[in-house]
Amino acid sequence: MRRIFLVIMLAGLSGILLFCHRYANTGSSAEETESTEEITDILKADEPHPIALTEQQREFVSDNNAFTLNFLKTVNAADKSGKSFIYSPLSITYVLSMVNDAAEGTTQKELEQTLGFRKGGIKEVNQFCKTLIDSLPLVDTKVHLHIANAIFVNQNNKLKPQFQKDMQDYYQAKAEALDFASPQSLKRINGWCNDKTKGMIPEILDELNPAAVSYLLNAIYFKANWTDEFKEARTKTDTFHTAKGAKMLPLMQQENRFSYVKNSTFSAVDLPYSNQQWSMTVMLPEKGKSADDVINYLAKNGMSFLDETRSRKVDLKLPRFETESSTEDLIGTLKTMGIKRVFDSFFAEIPNMCESKVYVSMMLQKARIKVNENGSEAAAVTVAEMVKCTSMSKPEEPVKFYANHPFVYVIREKSTGVILFVGKFTGE
Repeated sequence: MRRIFLVIMLAGLSGILLFCHRYANTGSSAEETESTEEITDILKADEPHPIALTEQQREFVSDNNAFTLNFLKTVNAADKSGKSFIYSPLSITYVLSMVNDAAEGTTQKELEQTLGFRKGGIKEVNQFCKTLIDSLPLVDTKVHLHIANAIFVNQNNKLKPQFQKDMQDYYQAKAEALDFASPQSLKRINGWCNDKTKGMIPEILDELNPAAVSYLLNAIYFKANWTDEFKEARTKTDTFHTAKGAKMLPLMQQENRFSYVKNSTFSAVDLPYSNQQWSMTVMLPEKGKSADDVINYLAKNGMSFLDETRSRKVDLKLPRFETESSTEDLIGTLKTMGIKRVFDSFFAEIPNMCESKVYVSMMLQKARIKVNENGSEAAAVTVAEMVKCTSMSKPEEPVKFYANHPFVYVIREKSTGVILFVGKFTGE
C-alpha cells in the first residue's frame, strides 16, 4: 500500500514540476514563449482560474469599461438605421494601445485619457494589455478565447527596434514585411483575419494603400456554451416587437435561476457560460423605455447595477440571432470621444514607430456574433492604417423576462469585469 501511495505521489509531483517548468518559460523570448493556446492545453482542470489584477490594473478595467460604454452611446447616437449592431471596444483599445507605445505629448495624453489609462503610462498600459492576453484565455479552459495582434509593414519601411521589441514582448505581434502593391499582401492580411477569428471575419480590407507605412491589427475570438443550455425543442417562432412593428422570430425559452435585477429603466438577467466566469448580461427596457435609454443609463452609471442582482427564478425567452457590423467611420466616432491628434497628419506625435513621422489615416472594425441554444460565438477585427505625415424556501412565481423587443447586451469576464463585446439587438 505504501509503495502504491509513493508511486502516486511521485507521479503527481512530476506533473507539477513539468507544469511549473513549462509555465515559467512564458517570460522568455518570443521564440521560446509558448502561446496561450499551448498553455490552455496544460490547464485541463475544469475549475475556473480567476485573474488577480493589481490595484492600478483594476482602475484600468473600470476606466476602460467606461470608454466601452461611452463608445456604445456614441455609435448608437450616430446610427440612425435602427439595425442591430455589435462592437468590441476592447479590440479598438488594443490597436490604439499599440499606437500609444510610439506616441508622445498630447497625442499620447489623448489616447491614454480616452481609453481609460489616465493614471498610467506607456509601460503600464503595455503590461496591462499583456496581462489580459496571457490570462483571459486561461480563466475557463472550456471557453475558447483568443486575442491576437499583428503588424504588417510596407517593405520599404523599417520599424524602430524598441517599438518592434515592445510589440513582440507585450502584444505577441511580430512584424511582417509585405509589398503593399502586391495583391498577395491583401490576401495575406485577410487570411490572418480569417484564421484568427475561425472564419467569423473572413476579411477586413478590400484593398491596400501602397503608400501606407504599416497596418496594425487586433483580433478577438470568443466561443462558449451556456452553463444551462436551451433545449431546441422549446424554441418557438414568436412575436418580436421592433420599432417598425411586430415580426416573427425564433425565441429560445427556459425556466431557471439567474442573477436578476430590475430598476426604472430596465430589467436584466446575467446568463453565465461554462464555469460561470464569463457571462452575457441582457438588459431589457422597461415599459415606456427604449434600448437607447438603457445605453444612456450605462454610459452614465456603468455596470454598477450588477451589485444589486440576486438569484431569481426566471422564465426566460431570448431570440436566437446573428448580428454582424462594419464601421467605416471609426475615426469620426473616436474624435467625438476625444482622440483627435493621432488622426491628424500635421499634429500627430508618433515619432517612435519608424523613421518617418506617421499618423492613423484609416481605422475600421468588423464584428460578428451568433447566439443560439448552445451558447455564443463572437469575433471582432480592428485595423489601423499608418501613413507618413504630411437557499430552500416556499415556491416562488418566476419573473417573466421575455426579450421580445429591442434590448442591449454585453459579454464580460467576471473576475476582472473586462467587457469584450457590446451590442444592441433590434430585430432588424
